[in-house]
Amino acid sequence: MSFLNDLFIGLDATIREDLQERLDIVEHKIKFMEKVPVAVLDVSNTPGYYFTEEIAFAGGMIEADIMSAVFIIYYQPEKTLTDLMREVPSMLSADWQAVNNNRIILLNDDVNREKSAENVVSLIEDMAEMLHPGSFIFGHEGDKWIRFGA
Repeated sequence: MSFLNDLFIGLDATIREDLQERLDIVEHKIKFMEKVPVAVLDVSNTPGYYFTEEIAFAGGMIEADIMSAVFIIYYQPEKTLTDLMREVPSMLSADWQAVNNNRIILLNDDVNREKSAENVVSLIEDMAEMLHPGSFIFGHEGDKWIRFGA
């Protein structure tokens, strides 16, 4: 949680405890799961290292080799889900295991989102739900992110 420490400074104790409790739930569940290889790509299929800490906290690990990635998350600053739905299909390769297993995820760039403790905890919850479907349900699918069937 070290990357969250700065965000937690100055928070009201009640809010801090609530956020910590939410993180503890994710941490406890993923403790018993294997790390999932995840590639984060932009719309030109260039690997990115966005959300490395959030993905790790949610039970994933960044994978630079697209062929080895179990999940592929498409994310690009200033791109909405609609933009991604329009641009991603032409970028997919049938050779990728994530495509064959329908494990492509589109992540909305909420340009109004500030980097606050609440938003980062929410992103960790979303990442946990993305990477461990059935184990987590936080209710942001369809709003902040979607599973994309190729």
